[in-house]
Amino acid sequence: MAVHGWCHPRFSRVREVFRQNFAGDGELGAAFSVFLDDRPVVDLWGGVADRRDERPWERGTPALVYSCTKAVTATAVLLLAERGLLDVTAPVAEVWPEFARAGKERITVEHLLTHQAGLPVVEEPVPVEEFEDQEAVADRLAGQAPLWEPGTAHGYHALTYGFLLGEVIRRVSGKRAGEFVAAEIADPLGLELWLGAPDDVAARAARLSGGLRVGASAPAPEDALGAAMLDGESLTRRALGNPQVTKLPGGANHPVILRAGWPAIGVVATALGLAGFYRHLVAGRILRPETLADAVRPRVSGPDRVLLVDSSFGLGYMRPARAFPVPGQGSLTAFGHTGLGGFLGLGDVEHGLGMAYTMNRMTDAIADSPRALRLAEAVYASLDASP
Repeated sequence: MAVHGWCHPRFSRVREVFRQNFAGDGELGAAFSVFLDDRPVVDLWGGVADRRDERPWERGTPALVYSCTKAVTATAVLLLAERGLLDVTAPVAEVWPEFARAGKERITVEHLLTHQAGLPVVEEPVPVEEFEDQEAVADRLAGQAPLWEPGTAHGYHALTYGFLLGEVIRRVSGKRAGEFVAAEIADPLGLELWLGAPDDVAARAARLSGGLRVGASAPAPEDALGAAMLDGESLTRRALGNPQVTKLPGGANHPVILRAGWPAIGVVATALGLAGFYRHLVAGRILRPETLADAVRPRVSGPDRVLLVDSSFGLGYMRPARAFPVPGQGSLTAFGHTGLGGFLGLGDVEHGLGMAYTMNRMTDAIADSPRALRLAEAVYASLDASP
């Protein structure tokens, strides 16, 4: 399989690992991009974007990157806070009065950013008619009571994270999260990144295949998380399964999902666009350095009530833990977010890194991505090579 693009000679081992992912690990189509000290050093792509017609993966092929979205949404919230328009330590109800129902008066924006709010599930099934009505889903959550006392534990708000914070963004800025990201982050920086894909972008997006089939009866991995995914009543299954994207033909490939712009899983981006987001974040062009430094400081770490493995979060950004494994030199300094099935977006201020991995043959795990981890390992190992 031909690998396209280029690597700085210092990062030649990254090209080899990228090629090995195709040769030995069943990669279908993928791209990997890296910036070091504000300069591009890796820009690779290969394979097919759609296995049905063998459409090739090109340099500008975008993909739905699932929960890598959460870091983008968190950044939008932090940008509002930095501008003095929002206090993340204040109750959500100060900007969204209807949220103060069912004992949620004291839930803060920080609780939402750190998955401590106790609202990981939309209790009532969300109809397809509401898939593009983020405000309607947010109102459902505003009427619910938390499943645990907010601030006492954390559990991954896989889908609800976006509807909750998206409504905060809308109440403060007057724009939906996707509109705000476009106007304040993606467009000014020229990033190939959309929280809600325009029709032309959706038309050329990679078609995802494989992955974790929420709601399916197929065998799951033999671990606690896999067992939970087979249990229709488990908190894990409920958190990941509503709104249920499989109600639409093609699931996450359906145009409704690609354009809906769910602020938890809705970013469509090229690898270069997502890596560029971290490049500019690390360089201080999106948030002030002191804002980012505070945001990546871990607020919660340890057992995750939804993921059933250890996770760690700053203000919306994942920190190294079982749910966000980072190799070598990045094991203390990296931040970012994974995406269901294997996507990765990662920044590292200390090492001047921004990187992203996109693909279309998803794994059947939530937290593990062997292909992405091998690429990240090759990047960190290359930092020790001669420039």
